[in-house]
Amino acid sequence: MSLSIDKTDRGREIMAKYNTKVLGFGDNVVDLYEHSHMMYPGGNCVNLCAYSQIFGVERSAYMGYFGSDDIAEFVISVLDELGIETVKCRQLVGENGWSKCTLKDGDRIFGDYNQGGVRGKTPYILDRFDLEYMKQFDFVHTGNYCYTESQLKTMKEAGIKISFDFSDDSTKEYYEQYAPYVTYAFCSFDGDDEAAKEHLKFIHALGPEIASLTRGSKGCILYDGERFYEQPATMIEQVVDTMGAGDSFLTAFMDCYIHHMKKGVAKPDAIRSALGEASKFAAHVCTLNGAFGYGKPYED
Repeated sequence: MSLSIDKTDRGREIMAKYNTKVLGFGDNVVDLYEHSHMMYPGGNCVNLCAYSQIFGVERSAYMGYFGSDDIAEFVISVLDELGIETVKCRQLVGENGWSKCTLKDGDRIFGDYNQGGVRGKTPYILDRFDLEYMKQFDFVHTGNYCYTESQLKTMKEAGIKISFDFSDDSTKEYYEQYAPYVTYAFCSFDGDDEAAKEHLKFIHALGPEIASLTRGSKGCILYDGERFYEQPATMIEQVVDTMGAGDSFLTAFMDCYIHHMKKGVAKPDAIRSALGEASKFAAHVCTLNGAFGYGKPYED
């Protein structure tokens, strides 16, 4: 099963539900499900682009490096089918990124991975033309598995708003080094409410306008420097696959929040509305196989 998309002409908009333009900059991988021998397109940035296109934004684009193997062609074909813009991508000779995983009671368990393949060995160096392209979008999303950290300062100095996923494994030193360049900070967190709020205050003090963390079935807590916002998780009868749950939450939040802010909605109302939409969308994604479907059998 894959998420459906109500568009024609290979994904170009008839009418966008959300007046938001998004660019994912960094990782693309194939998730290899060892228990079922199915592979699915994924990666934090590709997931954001796919979810945004499905969610109904004005423009969704991906910028990054692909390898030259069959799994790279698989990801490219899915992005093309979804109508995601890829004009600033490059295809390099070498292995595409992949990650092996399995499921236990619907929860993902990661195994071996190839550290991004050729992408992990090829540093990004943004030029003036790349930066002008990035400025066309409301925000650029990247994360701590994207190998883009060296370009964050350049992006911020160019006036680009950066959304960044710190995941659940960023160190204090990593936050201190890179959070000052970030506008919207996201992470996963496993502590109690008090520890979660202290973590958010720590992140926000480093510079981001918004800091948000997800805690699985415990929901989300967000901090904007003035108040905390708590969003319960949307419960579903059966979790099929949690792959992409956090990515879908941050995507729906950003797409909806930016849309409301551009319409002049008061910030607290924009945040609350976006959190509600994000919770519902993330719950739906947990009923799918893979991050957003589009699975294909593979052989060892």
